[in-house]
Amino acid sequence: MGYQTLTVERKEKGVCLITILNPPANALSEALTSDLDALMDELESSDDRVVVIASANPKIFVAGADLSAMAGNAGSLGQKGAIAAMSQRMQKTFDRLAKLEKPVIAAVNGHALGGGCELAMACDFRIMGGGTIGLTEVSLGLIPGAGGTQRMTQLLGRAKATELIFSAKRLNAKEAEQIGLVHRAVEPEQLLEEALAFAQTLAEGAVRAMGLAKRSIDAAASAAISDGFAVESQAFEETFAAGEPMEGIAAFFQKRKPKFLG
Repeated sequence: MGYQTLTVERKEKGVCLITILNPPANALSEALTSDLDALMDELESSDDRVVVIASANPKIFVAGADLSAMAGNAGSLGQKGAIAAMSQRMQKTFDRLAKLEKPVIAAVNGHALGGGCELAMACDFRIMGGGTIGLTEVSLGLIPGAGGTQRMTQLLGRAKATELIFSAKRLNAKEAEQIGLVHRAVEPEQLLEEALAFAQTLAEGAVRAMGLAKRSIDAAASAAISDGFAVESQAFEETFAAGEPMEGIAAFFQKRKPKFLG
């Protein structure tokens, strides 16, 4: 199947390497979201044993939401429910990845901020080389809208998730490894080699049993995650009513610090 923003390579031992290429900054655009959704259709029925998600951009894993498109569509998104629907679409796509009954590894080679961090957290394993990772939406007057508030809380606990989301903190690979946001920090030039080697080790195991174990783990860890997604998407929409995203996004493009006070 052809994709606009992804390439798919089948490696040894049933490892499937997905490479994201959405120039110039690998933004989480409508095209990338659509491709990821179509990819789930393919992977759910394929014979692939382990999936690795990487980036063709040497400095960016996934940069998060396409802010220029978001700003340009502000008028249409102002319709009640439109922003929540956009959030729900991203949540659904990432949740399909999270529920894929085969191991999924994120090879984070560069910045994974906002939606990029949310995509990485939807994977079972995160191996990180360079760049930074974090949920930085609050710095723009937004909140995470693709499942990030739910997944980070599950991964790190409420206290640490609150700290990182409120502060919009960017963590390097070692810092992220220390708190458990990523499983392994490696040298950037060794990232893909390490990720593929780990994938092949997993592929030699009982991946069907791993998939069933994953289903059971999800049942224990996220019994009410759909309720959390509903709250998140509605809150994501309500941030726009407060007006803060307009200042945050404008400041981002003007390369200045946003002025939310007053």
